[in-house]
Amino acid sequence: MSILPRIATLLLLAVPLLAGAATPPRRVFIAADSTAAGYGPERAPRNGWGQHLQGFLDPGAFEVRNHAIGGRSSRSFIAEGRLDAIARELRRGDVLLVQFGHNDAKQEDPGRYTEPREEYPRWLMRYVELARTRGATPVLITPVTRRIWSFGSLLDTHARYTDAMRELARREQVALVDLNASSRDWVRALGEEASRAYYEHVPERGIADDTHFSAAGATMVACLVVRDWKTLDPALERHVVRDTDCGAPATARQDAAAQPRPSQVVNEAALARAQPGPHGGAGSTTAYPLFADADGLSFVMRKRVLHKGAGIGLHQHHKDEIYYVLAGRGRYVLDGKVHDVGPGDAMLTRPGSTHAIEQAGEDDLVILLAYPVTRP
Repeated sequence: MSILPRIATLLLLAVPLLAGAATPPRRVFIAADSTAAGYGPERAPRNGWGQHLQGFLDPGAFEVRNHAIGGRSSRSFIAEGRLDAIARELRRGDVLLVQFGHNDAKQEDPGRYTEPREEYPRWLMRYVELARTRGATPVLITPVTRRIWSFGSLLDTHARYTDAMRELARREQVALVDLNASSRDWVRALGEEASRAYYEHVPERGIADDTHFSAAGATMVACLVVRDWKTLDPALERHVVRDTDCGAPATARQDAAAQPRPSQVVNEAALARAQPGPHGGAGSTTAYPLFADADGLSFVMRKRVLHKGAGIGLHQHHKDEIYYVLAGRGRYVLDGKVHDVGPGDAMLTRPGSTHAIEQAGEDDLVILLAYPVTRP
């Protein structure tokens, strides 16, 4: 065999080896209780935050393996051999997320109960030591909040376990995601009524569960976990594939009247103003000046309905302006070129350009306008 065929054969043999040499994704193991567990459609609407974690992470970089299961405490998870199952797979570079506390507090069950000051941290250390022995990264996660309100205040049902985990993390220099704090701030900011939809409440089936989540709630909690995990490990940022600007600070206000510039909800029916076509345009229009009196707003938003035969006359712009067609048809003239526009079309006019628009057909042309405030 000549040298060239032999080189070609060696290259062909090397291809699988080179392909196999690609860095495998880091595995993220979750050891936790029912609040993080995965559920099938038969348990809808119940969802656990662990089943939504992969949706925030690049699957090429991280692979989530959710071992969370309902009813377990830090003690019983180990006693049942579930940590052993993780140990058989855990390797260098993996991450072990550990969240317990809900069932550790069940004093009536000696198989699950752990006294918070000494026993609970001792059981948690078993998870930490396993991860460190295998070269993996342990991350402790304080128990997610329950939605239990009393006289308008959100109760902290996990305070002793949260404090114990925080102290263990400080003493042993273990990464900590304080989910108890972040989820309490989130639920408190939502308020008693609005937070209900994020938990497993199904009135028609008599379900009012303030511990377990709906899909929306579980997704939000997964977001909180990833958000704070990024703070611990900034390198994670480039592997996060979803926005994690979620939650609310402890200072978030619920009382709109206490806001220096109150937020508002309005209905356009109270704002309607019949007007002729602007800028010398033909016909009649109805204008809806949304938040025209809002203090300090840096932009203007208006809805305008051009009734049959109406138009906005040609004029030159000194500011940026956006038109968005909500309904109907129209002819839009921009810098001398005619565009037939309809629902979904958006038009940006920059300073120096000229534009005009006319309603077309039988139906009203409905547009939404936005432009910056012009201040003297």
